[in-house]
Amino acid sequence: MKLNYFLFLILTTFFIISCTPQQEQQTISEVINMKLTSSAFTHNGAISSEYTCDGADSSPQLVISDVPANAKSLALIMDDPDAPVGTWDHWVVFNIPPSTKEISKGTEPNGVAGRNSWGRTGYGGPCPPSGTHRYFFKLYALDIMLNLPQGATKKDLEKAMQGHIIAKAELMGTYKRIR
Repeated sequence: MKLNYFLFLILTTFFIISCTPQQEQQTISEVINMKLTSSAFTHNGAISSEYTCDGADSSPQLVISDVPANAKSLALIMDDPDAPVGTWDHWVVFNIPPSTKEISKGTEPNGVAGRNSWGRTGYGGPCPPSGTHRYFFKLYALDIMLNLPQGATKKDLEKAMQGHIIAKAELMGTYKRIR
């Protein structure tokens, strides 16, 4: 009887240990806290109509800091996961020099322009058909320069970045059209 109880304890302990989630290896650096901020809106804050289809439709100022020293390039994606047709890509730029500290208001960063969901390159501001949408500005530090042509899609970019992301920063703003 004691042997059965002992076996039960061993098997139970083994089961509990094997079911405990193991820490996954991170491909994105947890030590580097790369940052992406803007004077135009705060993280989780409202984006002014100036940066949307209801205004000048110009890109907001973005400030980049704490880029890893070993970064060879940066990539920027702005998208809207709340679009009724699926995620809408507003801005895709890659091979941005890692020394870039700021993208000034109304400008495109130095780099290669990818194609947005309107089928053109460059910034396309928020223009939700209804409700409040979230707009994610995602900045990636990469350990390579990407071999992609101008006009590459976000899908092309994400595939090419796999295994090369060394840090990521994100800034999210919201927008609701007033009609």
